[in-house]
Amino acid sequence: MLNSADKIQVTHAGSLPRTPELIAANAAKEAGVTENFDTLLTEAVVDLVARQKELGVTIPGDGEYGKSMSSAVDYGAWWSYSFSRLSGLEIDESAKWMTERTLSQPGNVQLTGFGFRRDRQQFKDAYSDPDSGIFIGKAPKPFPKVVGPISYTGHDAIASDVRNLKAGLDASGFTEGFITSLSPGSASRIGNEYYASEEEYIWACADALREEYLAITQAGLVVQIDDPSIAENYDQIEPAPSIEDYQKFTRIRVEALNHALRGIPEEQIRFHLCWGSWHGPHTTDIEFKDIIGLMLEINAGAYSFEAANVRHEHEWNVWRDVKLPAGKLIVPGIVSHATNVVEHPELVADRIERFAGVVGRENVIASTDCGLGGRIHPQIALAKLQALSDGAEIASRRLW
Repeated sequence: MLNSADKIQVTHAGSLPRTPELIAANAAKEAGVTENFDTLLTEAVVDLVARQKELGVTIPGDGEYGKSMSSAVDYGAWWSYSFSRLSGLEIDESAKWMTERTLSQPGNVQLTGFGFRRDRQQFKDAYSDPDSGIFIGKAPKPFPKVVGPISYTGHDAIASDVRNLKAGLDASGFTEGFITSLSPGSASRIGNEYYASEEEYIWACADALREEYLAITQAGLVVQIDDPSIAENYDQIEPAPSIEDYQKFTRIRVEALNHALRGIPEEQIRFHLCWGSWHGPHTTDIEFKDIIGLMLEINAGAYSFEAANVRHEHEWNVWRDVKLPAGKLIVPGIVSHATNVVEHPELVADRIERFAGVVGRENVIASTDCGLGGRIHPQIALAKLQALSDGAEIASRRLW
């Protein structure tokens, strides 16, 4: 895994804007028209990797082009990735994940329906106002639910992802690239009508997803584990649990992920933690200090987390009190997916230098808070990547 031995490396959190042509081709594919789709997808990934190089990204990804692609982010887009790569699922027409309210008790933490997130309860007026910027008006797409044994079925899809990214890396002269994959804890955040317990269900997801992790790393690439469940679940529990209860609830997810990653070299694993990509107030987020220990228990070589998000930017200070384990890297978000304002390169440099000052310049890779695809306009997303690399260049000159 590349570190910042002589300059600040630049990467991103995964999703990047799809081209209109690729979105149209994907829609045609879903309608049964597959002619030339694979060729178009390969060309799109190769072009995207080349564009990342032009923008100054030094550790590129495939933009998640091989996964579900929507012109905008919605609940169904993320979960259809699970549906397309795991067996044992079917569509949940009842949408219980959204409408069923579950109250937790001390020592018995349970997730409630998405519609009862504490953030949404505190800001009901804003979430129901079409002019607020966080309005959720259209009926969300149904999630899948588990109705049979889970196994991995995405072998052809991940082989395509690997093949396309490697073609892009070779064409642009990169030595390292990454592909994102879902964590067991996040894959299990859908209805379960088959497994006897939540823990059994999570571990089944771990065994299945391990096949994807192996396919990526055995091809010589880095796998990025996307795991909103570690931090984001906290907002989906009402009333708010004690920190001790939440840590116990979350440790099962950490242990299952480590089980899935067993034997894979840590230098080929980076872990992405976020508080959820929705553009809301986030006043009910858990604090980083309460989960950083859990994050560092995950057997990864690098840890990616939101740090430009204004609800969490101040938490760079946590690293003053928490020692980064030897040989590990941090990949903080330096530009945000949650605002259309493009960060100034000088601000980018200042943010990078804060982290370099507490964990060492060689251990910092500059990134984005979350994926930029679908969350901001493509033109703004590219401007943010340019600002990120320009700021990293400024920081590199200062630090070296």
